[in-house]
Amino acid sequence: MDFSALISSRVGIDARQVAATVALLNDKATIPFIARYRKEKTGSLDEVQIGAIADEYHRLLELDDRKQTILDTIEGQGKMTPELRRRIEASWDATELEDIYLPYKPHRKTRADVAREQGLEPLAKILWKQEAARPDELAKHFVSRGKNVADTNAALQGARDIIAEWISQDEPARAAMRREFGYSAVITTKVVKEKADTPEAQNYKDYFAINEPLRRISSHRLLAIRRAESEGYIRVDISPDKEKALDKLARRFLHANNDVAYQVEQAMEDSYKRLLKPAIETEFAASSKEKADAEAIRVFATNLRQLLLESPLGQKRVLALDPGFRTGCKVVVLSAQGDLLHHTVVFLNTVQATKTLQELLHIYKVQAIAIGNGTAGREAEQMVRHAIESIGEKPQVFVVSESGASVYSASKLAREEFPNEDVTVRGAVSIGRRLMDPLAELVKIDPKSIGVGQYQHDVNQTRLGESLQQTVESVVNHVGVDVNTASKHLLTYISGLGPVVAQNIVDYRAEHGAFPNRKALLKVPKMGAKTFEQAAGFLRVTDSDMPLDNSAVHPERYRLVEQMACDLHCTVQDLMRDAELRKRIDLDKYVSEEVGLPTLTDIMHELEKPSRDPRTQMEEFRFDESVHTIDDLQVGMVLPGIVTNISNFGAFVDLGVHKDGLIHISEMASRRITDPNEVVRLHQHIRVRVIAIDHTRGRIQLSLKQV
Repeated sequence: MDFSALISSRVGIDARQVAATVALLNDKATIPFIARYRKEKTGSLDEVQIGAIADEYHRLLELDDRKQTILDTIEGQGKMTPELRRRIEASWDATELEDIYLPYKPHRKTRADVAREQGLEPLAKILWKQEAARPDELAKHFVSRGKNVADTNAALQGARDIIAEWISQDEPARAAMRREFGYSAVITTKVVKEKADTPEAQNYKDYFAINEPLRRISSHRLLAIRRAESEGYIRVDISPDKEKALDKLARRFLHANNDVAYQVEQAMEDSYKRLLKPAIETEFAASSKEKADAEAIRVFATNLRQLLLESPLGQKRVLALDPGFRTGCKVVVLSAQGDLLHHTVVFLNTVQATKTLQELLHIYKVQAIAIGNGTAGREAEQMVRHAIESIGEKPQVFVVSESGASVYSASKLAREEFPNEDVTVRGAVSIGRRLMDPLAELVKIDPKSIGVGQYQHDVNQTRLGESLQQTVESVVNHVGVDVNTASKHLLTYISGLGPVVAQNIVDYRAEHGAFPNRKALLKVPKMGAKTFEQAAGFLRVTDSDMPLDNSAVHPERYRLVEQMACDLHCTVQDLMRDAELRKRIDLDKYVSEEVGLPTLTDIMHELEKPSRDPRTQMEEFRFDESVHTIDDLQVGMVLPGIVTNISNFGAFVDLGVHKDGLIHISEMASRRITDPNEVVRLHQHIRVRVIAIDHTRGRIQLSLKQV
């Protein structure tokens, strides 16, 4: 089925662009490939837009499957009508579809089902008409001890149960309740008294008595509330204005003012309390949680992208320390290629530690030092700086985030890389390599373990995993990788490859040596024409005799570039070296059905700066030497810090005191901002002012705008 028009209306993208994108996705093209190399077909849609189309397309496919299940179920019940089939087939709204299906949906026996078995549905239909009569007179004809209807009250109760179910299954009524929930629903919390005074509960003290409009509550507050609820510290209720809700139901279902209508009114109130309200509350609890999840996942993905694009030091000889008090600091020395050359242990503030570090720096001609920022990180930094004081040419010193290093050190991948080393050595290697190339190292770690998200264990894990996976793929392909040095794990994320072909590339490289050019990749097992098409543009061959192999120009456009060079009577190398030659190229001359100005413009950018790394340069950083613990802080201090995490309510900053401080969004700028990313980025070096310290809760409040 063609969903182009429907997707177009939902994502706000032209239907023709949607159709072209869906066709490419169905042809197994990846999002990075489509965004980079198929701009003419999609109208230059970016990865976010293509991702939105892909998500909506997959949702509609799932909904189509659900519709078929519903049709088959109702057909099997023998209750299908032409009108019902038409409504189901025409509906592409999941909520509407489930409302249509509700009367036919298999369910456990309800009170209404029992009443029907007791023969009370005719009484319910009589009451439903609300014509003047005495309800007990109507009900006495349905009293039957054989059917367990003992008296008129039991008969009326059963009839009301049936009416209550009718009301709850009425589509307009459910729609009206949803509108009321959407407009006036309030989320209310109450603390569980037995747990209120426990130490663990104090983490959720701010959420003990919440009373806020659901539509206005922030995503992070909602996720915190749901976590507190799941851990049993609070109870949560979502309710609209009850009187308004009942009034809307009354206008629809009450048509008279007599004793029979009163029976319907009782059934209506029961339906709201017992059936409608709980059902719609569950819907809104789920939908609000889904929205909060989406926002948290978006923030996580944004942070992850920034982290993966963090500045690399590059290929330099590195000494890395994984700090520790009791067991000492694990020290490793890495080659410029990241190979382990040496490892040892030194203990803080000892003469031997200083001597050992100085010897290693001299022997291995170390160019940079990486120090993990965990426990004893500040003390290790002091020790290192003391050790290099007397050295002539001092190596650069960097504080590196340890988040995820322990996860990597215990992983299968780490055991494969260093089968003869223990976890402490592997962890220190990870810290050093993260300094050299954060992207290459971080792709080895589950993104959820990197420490740049909030409430990652509370959100939908499937959607979180998919989003983070897409983010990693996007960044890896954005940067590109050297096919002759990249690890199997890094290659796995390249467009079209996957783990099998990635391993085959590594194996082929080990057996035959470095790839001389991109074309040689076609010799790799399972590297078919389609896989090559998807991957080639993102794989670099630095020493190829074809200079374009070390650029993002796709091999399918090599002939075009060669034609440009031929027309100017020069070589491709000349084009890449000489800006004046490139200025003489008339791009309009090379426009065709397959290649338009967007692709030609990308090619010209690549010719200008082939193999450029989009990441910025690494910078050194030093914490304030007078501050080591939270007790050293004073209100009013202006201190250097590193942004460690960004949420939608602010940014967390490492001041070197083993407790991150928080810059609330209101303290980030003098102007009003809606997103902290407008002001800061992950791992940015900034100066902040301390504006409040809560020693009891270990909280530090910071300001950026007051600096």
